[in-house]
Amino acid sequence: MKIALTGYGKMGHMIEKIAQQRGHEVVCVIDKDNTSDFDSDAFRSADCVIEFSTPATAVENIRNSFAQGVPVVCGTTGWTDAMPEIKEICENGNGTFLFASNFSVGVNIFMAVNRYLARIMNSYPQYKPHMVETHHIHKLDHPSGTAITLADEIISATDRIGAWMEPDDCRMKDADSNTILEIDHIRQGEVPGIHTIDWDSDVDTITISHSAKSREGFALGAVIAAEWLADKKGFHTIGEVFNF
Repeated sequence: MKIALTGYGKMGHMIEKIAQQRGHEVVCVIDKDNTSDFDSDAFRSADCVIEFSTPATAVENIRNSFAQGVPVVCGTTGWTDAMPEIKEICENGNGTFLFASNFSVGVNIFMAVNRYLARIMNSYPQYKPHMVETHHIHKLDHPSGTAITLADEIISATDRIGAWMEPDDCRMKDADSNTILEIDHIRQGEVPGIHTIDWDSDVDTITISHSAKSREGFALGAVIAAEWLADKKGFHTIGEVFNF
């Protein structure tokens, strides 16, 4: 399989390593200094592009990939306000796309546990959820895309929780704390990613948590997703890949 990369930071390097270990060829690498390479035979030869760039560049990278007829697996977060546009392009037959806020197999298992626990908690209003996400100091967006996905899953499963907010937003908007899921973020060192959800009551606390040990799990999941997407068309989700 031929793979292109957009974004060549630490994740891009790790994805390249994993792809080659799995027998794939990385035919084109595009970063901020060589975006003209979208219009190249090397890029067009790719069966799939894996996109891990920045929130500011992701949407344009996706559009450029679609213009060259190359399917996109995207793990960049912080840009998803533009997701309806990307989905519409795919539904009109002009792009193939798969997005995940986190490609780690373990995180996707964790998300399945989160959905199950939230459905249980819908019947126990004495428990209030709270989330903390911790990442390395280079991560630009907050809350993390994974935290937002986890929060949206809780909101969908529980009638009493209507929105998520960061603590400063809660204070500024004087929100009803009983209907809000607060998400705290911490940026420290080179932490790959920790997500912890507490369900707290007056008598006890139930906690679920996922802690990544390295970026390797994210990279492996992205390559697996590219392998899955290469012969597909349209708009897809990570749940289709892992069947969770």
